[in-house]
Amino acid sequence: MTTTTPPVTLDDVRDAAARLKGVAHRTPVLRSRTLDALAGAEIHLKCENFQRVGAFKFRGAYNAASRLTPEQLSRGIAAYSSGNHAQAVALAARELGTTAVIVMPEDAPPSKRAATAGYGAEIVTYDRYTGDRVALAEALAAERGLTVIPPYEHPHVIAGQGTAALELVEEAGELDALIAPVGGGGLIAGSGTAVKGLHPATRVIGVEPEAGDDTRRSLEAGRRVSIPVPHTIADGQALHTPGELTFSLNRRLLDDVVLVSDDEIRDAMRFAFERLKIVVEPSGATPLAALLTGRAGRLPGRVGVILSGGNIDAGRFAELCGSGAPGMAPPA
Repeated sequence: MTTTTPPVTLDDVRDAAARLKGVAHRTPVLRSRTLDALAGAEIHLKCENFQRVGAFKFRGAYNAASRLTPEQLSRGIAAYSSGNHAQAVALAARELGTTAVIVMPEDAPPSKRAATAGYGAEIVTYDRYTGDRVALAEALAAERGLTVIPPYEHPHVIAGQGTAALELVEEAGELDALIAPVGGGGLIAGSGTAVKGLHPATRVIGVEPEAGDDTRRSLEAGRRVSIPVPHTIADGQALHTPGELTFSLNRRLLDDVVLVSDDEIRDAMRFAFERLKIVVEPSGATPLAALLTGRAGRLPGRVGVILSGGNIDAGRFAELCGSGAPGMAPPA
């Protein structure tokens, strides 16, 4: 009998953690009695909204970029992203003394585009509903001699993202379940690799917006499937198909994928602001929405939740959350 070593292992995540030490923030893990009571479990929130660039993406971007050769760094980096990976690559490039060219959709949140430019990156825009961002980035890379760091289809990116879950387990202890957003699949692939590598019985539950359920459909079909580019407030999860590499990992690591509506995401963002006193962007709020609605199912005792980011400007936050929600118990 032969066994195949997966493209990303617990050792890779540990190696990424060592590389990120002193560069990435070790983000806080928050607790809430109110949330525990509503969820019926002991919830540990890993707050990647406090990470550099405001999202977990810096972990994978820096882990990958820091491994480039001096010659590659001298020519620069290319990436494609709706916002958080764009900012992460731009900052990683600045930290490493190189330049970045980022392909971003025309309708990317203005705050994310401004932040990406603020880190010194050149921005090239495209229409996400008609354009091919991968082809555009690869053409720019070929023309200029750049190295492409994709948002999730890269083992060093995936390993870097997994350091969030590794830190969570180090602080909170063994988890019965881990819940995280699913977009391209890099965060949950790295996180699943970390938690199951440490404690194989931990359930790993992904959360997608209802309009962007490409990973759930792919898992049900046993192969990658494509859907129309989704229209959802969770812009970081508005993908039409899972990555090839991430899907190869996630079909082995994921125990379930559940869906939440845009209205449920809004309610979760509002709950985080009013009761937990933190700001999360729509994609970062999807795991919390799954908890608050019961979509994650009957949970075991100790549950880790990755709030993946908090990049949303004040105007957009007010637009999404300003209508108010039914009364909830005060924080305890």
